[in-house]
Amino acid sequence: MSKQTDLLHLTDPTAGAPCCPPLAQRRVPAETAAVLAPAFKALGDPVRLQLMSMIASAEGGEACVCDLTPAFSLSGPTISHHLKTLREAGLVDAERRGTWVYYRARPAVLRQLAALLTVAPPPTSGD
Repeated sequence: MSKQTDLLHLTDPTAGAPCCPPLAQRRVPAETAAVLAPAFKALGDPVRLQLMSMIASAEGGEACVCDLTPAFSLSGPTISHHLKTLREAGLVDAERRGTWVYYRARPAVLRQLAALLTVAPPPTSGD
């Protein structure tokens, strides 16, 4: 089973609900840690973190590699390697259209990572 598929199994497919409580509330099971670690590792690189941010915040929900590459002083193949790492970690989906590849963030996976790192409930509007 691929890591992307494993990440999908950690959430409720109908609600996108996280599989487990935040790590500040309860120990993360070994199986869950093994599935989530590659995603966190992929985001541990500054270029990949920036790419992820650019993709996730892109207008229309997707970003073309043609728009991502010029933002860095790195070669095209290096950017492609970083994007492949994000894809293999299950953080983004990719679709080829002609000569260009378009990337979309996987919101359910990002919610899972965010939920795991939640320390305290967000403040209510009255605070």
